[in-house]
Amino acid sequence: MNTANKITLLRVILIPVFVVVSYSGLPHAGYWALGIFIFASATDWVDGYIARHCNQITDFGKFMDPLADKLLVMAAVLVFVERGQLPAWVALVVIAREFAVTALRLVAVDGGRVIAAGVSGKVKTASSLVCLSVMMTPLTEIPLGGFTLNTLAVAVILVTTVWSGTEYFIRNRDVLGGRT
Repeated sequence: MNTANKITLLRVILIPVFVVVSYSGLPHAGYWALGIFIFASATDWVDGYIARHCNQITDFGKFMDPLADKLLVMAAVLVFVERGQLPAWVALVVIAREFAVTALRLVAVDGGRVIAAGVSGKVKTASSLVCLSVMMTPLTEIPLGGFTLNTLAVAVILVTTVWSGTEYFIRNRDVLGGRT
């Protein structure tokens, strides 16, 4: 197993650590959870950089890297639903988008086509990771003209999720029509 794949696996291992620490009740657990989340998020950039620049791109990495990203985001989203910081319907939109785009990619692969991550998908992932990190801080209750920073973070997650999901389906609509 190469270095890039080991870093991806580290991200997967950090997900349950993040969740356990989030619920631990330990002193400063929120800050520890934030640190773990930020570190795990940073591994996404690191493993991609190493894979591309050290010629370590593998089928395992192509599969596991986006799965690790999805699992990390879903873990944080579910923690925030339980805390009441993120409405369950927003979580459902995020989860549905992930399943739908994954299904689209599977249909495309069956037709011999690979759908690479688009710019909107990368923006969605990056903005979600940043917004989820902000939601772990005490800054979330800062009023911003009738709403809070938490509300703004949830809105950014929702808008980028819908935008990127819509873009994937519009750009690849021929996959669903049976023409690849």
